[in-house]
Amino acid sequence: MRHPVTGLALAGAGAALGIAGPFGTVDLLPIVPRIAYWLVTAFATYGAASLSSELMRGWLGGQSPALRIGAMGIATGLAVSLVVLGINLVSFGWWPDLSELPVFLGTLFAISIIVTTVIAFAQRHAASVPPAPAAPAPEAPALLARLPLDKRGALVALSVEDHYTRVRTTRGEELLLMRLSDAIREVGAIPGAQVHRSHWVAFDQVTQARREGDRAILTLTHGAEIPVSRANLPKIKEAGLLPR
Repeated sequence: MRHPVTGLALAGAGAALGIAGPFGTVDLLPIVPRIAYWLVTAFATYGAASLSSELMRGWLGGQSPALRIGAMGIATGLAVSLVVLGINLVSFGWWPDLSELPVFLGTLFAISIIVTTVIAFAQRHAASVPPAPAAPAPEAPALLARLPLDKRGALVALSVEDHYTRVRTTRGEELLLMRLSDAIREVGAIPGAQVHRSHWVAFDQVTQARREGDRAILTLTHGAEIPVSRANLPKIKEAGLLPR
């Protein structure tokens, strides 16, 4: 009952019934009271039907689907009938006499059983549809496997230091004895680029980019500044870090 879609659907149904004025209500009530009457009826009958249906579902959990649907339809019809009789008694002071009662109750029970059956089959169909396969988790860059466990965070930058490559992650730094070109091959699909002959950066770890003459300077999340050579300016412009 608290779900926004449920409330919107019931409000729409109540408003439509109020405008149409079925079951003689078009002659009994002006438009505004008529819409109010059908809004109250829609919310009250849906709530009573949902409650009785769920109670029956719990009591008859191990029974056959046909028996469950039939019992839920009867319980729903009884609950809806009592609610509608109460609303009509309060609204119009009307209670059906014995000659009108069979048709009145028969109509409400028929509607309740039809709606209960349709909802039950819709729920069974929804339950039988397999969920969409989850997207595979992105593969961790092979380069991270070379780092100590406590430093395996998101890649920030790679920098040359003599015969070593300094690997910076969001969890620390580590020097690896390997060439920068080999380290870059192991970053996998992480969006980034070699922006200088001595540096590679991950684009999502850049917090600021500024021009300095014919080159640029990138500020990274951990505060370090990485130069961008003139030949590599198009790469960071393409990544949206500098205006084209």
